[in-house]
This record gives sequence, structure tokens and C-alpha cells, in this order.
Amino acid sequence: MAAAAQRLLAASTKIVGVGRNYVAHAKELGNPVPKEPVLFLKPTSSFLHAGVATAAVEVPEPLESLHHEVELAVVISRRARDVPEASAMDFVGGYALALDMTARDLQSVAKSAGLPWTLAKAQDTFTPISAVVSVSLCFPYSKPVPKSAIPNPDDLELWLKVDDELKQKGPTSDMIFKVPFLISYISSIMTLMEGDVILTGTPEGVGPVRIGQKIKAGITGIIEAEFDVQRRSRTFSA
Repeated sequence: MAAAAQRLLAASTKIVGVGRNYVAHAKELGNPVPKEPVLFLKPTSSFLHAGVATAAVEVPEPLESLHHEVELAVVISRRARDVPEASAMDFVGGYALALDMTARDLQSVAKSAGLPWTLAKAQDTFTPISAVVSVSLCFPYSKPVPKSAIPNPDDLELWLKVDDELKQKGPTSDMIFKVPFLISYISSIMTLMEGDVILTGTPEGVGPVRIGQKIKAGITGIIEAEFDVQRRSRTFSA
């Protein structure tokens, strides 16, 4: 599973985040419910794949915590540009569990100043991701499983625990903008490439996770992943 995730990281060219895609989450942060998708980009260098013992979410100085956001990740199987919504699911190669780790203090400052969210969302290890659950035998970056494994991305349950305490739990049916629409909408703005990942938004219950704590999250009945949280070391790495 870790090897499959590693190959995903090598294939992907970008991560497209969808903000405020659950009504309750938008409201819990005091944001208006969007009339069209709120998009932001994250670099693939922010991936942190599950299953490696030394891997951990890193909290950079001077921050003391990050906010967890559990999400369904959609993995694109092939080049997609101006895709009609009716055929959008033909471009889905698989799904994964992902976390959109967010430095909420930095995001709040950026939002107040009308600046991008890059510092709050794009840092190393800020996109923990599980192995890919494949829905297509033609997608080579995960172990093929029957298409029936995830027959409907709108009928899944996401959950997240911090130190075994349940923090987030919600159905993907609560998404404002569904997966086919998101693929069509995003591909009308930017070409999606093989291995690209769409983070489809998070249910309510986001909150802080601190150094020394452990995150466990999952898609009920499908996949689970665990991540430790530690202080980022500024050791040079070429």
C-alpha cells in the first residue's frame, strides 16, 4: 500500500483543493456557503503517504498546532480537459483518504489581508494521503480492486480521530458540489493530468492537533490511515 502511494506521488502534477464544500463546515468557520466551487492549489511536495514508520505530519515553528481536515481524494486516471459532467466519472482512476492540514492562524491572517492561502496549506507534509483504492484496472498506480469497492463516491462516510477521540464524522452525500461536477468544473479551468488529486472538501468538526498527538482517519469500511504529529526539523536536505 505504501509503494502504491509512493507511485501516486511520482505521477501526480498537482493537488486541487475544494474549500467550503460542506455546508456545516463553511458555517462552523463563519464563511458563506459558496455558489460555485472555491479552489486552491497545493504542491505535490506536500504529500505524506501512509505506511512509512518515520513519516509524520510536521508542525513548523513557531506554530504549536495545525487543524485537521479529513477529505475524500479523487485521483485522475488520464488527461482531462473540458470534460462534460456526464462523462466525468470515466476520468476517475481511484480514490484515497486524505487530510488537508491547515495552519489556521496563517490562513486567518491571509484571508483578512486578501492574500492566497499558500503558507497555510502548501507546506511539506500538509497533505497526508492513504494508498489508492482503484476503480479502474487501467490505472497503474494502485493495486486493482473490483469497481464495486467504491460504486458511489456520494455514499461514503469519512471520519477522523485525534488520540482515539472522534473529531470528525460525516457522509460525502453532504458535499455541495459532487465529484462529476467538480471534475468537469476544474477541467474547464486547468487541464487535469494522470495522477492529479482533487481534495473534495471536509465535513464539520475541524480543529487543532498538536505535537505528540496521533491522527487516525478513514473511509468507513474501505480504508484507514494513521499519522503522528511532530515538530518540523530544519535540517538541510538536498
